Amino acid sequence: MKNTFTLLIIALMAIGCNQSNKSESELSNDNQITIGHIDSLKSDILGETRKIWVHIPKNYQEGKKYPVLYVLDGPGHFHSVTGLIKQLSTNGTFVLPEMIVIAIPNTNRSRDLIPTKVDVDYRTGNKLQYESGGGSAFLDFIEHELIPYVDKTYPTTSLRTYVGHSFGGLSVIHALTTRSHLFDNYLAIDPSFWWDNMAYLETVDSLLSVKDFTNKGLFVGMANTMGGGQDYATVEDDTLGTSAHIRSILKFSKSLDKKDNGLNFEWKYYPQENHGSVPLITEYDGLRFLFDWYQFKEMFELGRPGLYATDEALEVVKSHYENVSQKMGYEIKPAEWFINRLGNHYIWVKNLDLAAALLDLNIANFPNSNNVYDSRGDCYLAARDSLKALEFYRKALETGDNNYSQAKIDRISKALKK
Repeated sequence: MKNTFTLLIIALMAIGCNQSNKSESELSNDNQITIGHIDSLKSDILGETRKIWVHIPKNYQEGKKYPVLYVLDGPGHFHSVTGLIKQLSTNGTFVLPEMIVIAIPNTNRSRDLIPTKVDVDYRTGNKLQYESGGGSAFLDFIEHELIPYVDKTYPTTSLRTYVGHSFGGLSVIHALTTRSHLFDNYLAIDPSFWWDNMAYLETVDSLLSVKDFTNKGLFVGMANTMGGGQDYATVEDDTLGTSAHIRSILKFSKSLDKKDNGLNFEWKYYPQENHGSVPLITEYDGLRFLFDWYQFKEMFELGRPGLYATDEALEVVKSHYENVSQKMGYEIKPAEWFINRLGNHYIWVKNLDLAAALLDLNIANFPNSNNVYDSRGDCYLAARDSLKALEFYRKALETGDNNYSQAKIDRISKALKK
């Protein structure tokens, strides 16, 4: 039994990879590899035309809609985010849903991403050489212009994720605390809470204490930005300007750990990463955390003989996909190939009741597939019910031409004549 279970795992992974590679040829067009395109819209709120970089899943299916991930500092993070999502949503992994990615390039970065206006750098006393304080107007643009445009133009669901690094991390937290209805997931990468001598941090802390963030998720990644001689264990007691960045994130994260506001929150310190290198690993860990509910973790456990009774196994499958459907905003069914393979595995190990239940579920979900009826016929044949097997093999042929069902019909018919 152990060997058959191991073979099932390998087979499921292989079929998953084959499924995800069906559209690989679409990646090549005139000898070019394309991962997205550039779109634009006129913003009356910002008084300028704004470009967006758009990635649509290569496995795009007509009529299907997708969650949307909005990422700031667009050109800097477009490749990493789209690559991560593709890797983790296909290739037999399926730990993230496929997503549309909307990357937002900057025009005036500091103006748009910093929520509060400050004219003097508190650290030096010198006048700042860049604008600030347009963060709320920028969120107006996102809420009233960008999101409506994206939803009208592309096949989106209402499940949205907002990702930002550094000053972009401030925008992420500003959106969470003042417009939590805009996004479901928030990913702040090494956010610049040091801004204005941490005055904005105090405002954020107050908002997080009094508001309810049930069904919202936040992941914060923190780099090692300490200067020489500083130590992570004692840096919170430091007063040097060189440690203000990491101290402010630590203060935010540890304070939020103690709040009972319904927020699904996690933060992580990356001692080997600096401010510039931390985005990629934070994007990976953050998306894994924020979409932890998506992966069917019991997938391979279902193939372990004797672990689940028939009713329990069906409930595991149904409850997982009901939860995913609720989160995604539309019905998600277990993949035909997965249930079919699992059902065939249970035929192989002689658990015909569970095999029949799984294959009946596949017929209910995919009544226009000839393969589901053929597999159900195999289950009846294993139960030595040749007449019912013939019925389902014929149903498979009625649903769609194939050569394997007819061959089985011929063999059974010949045997019945003897």
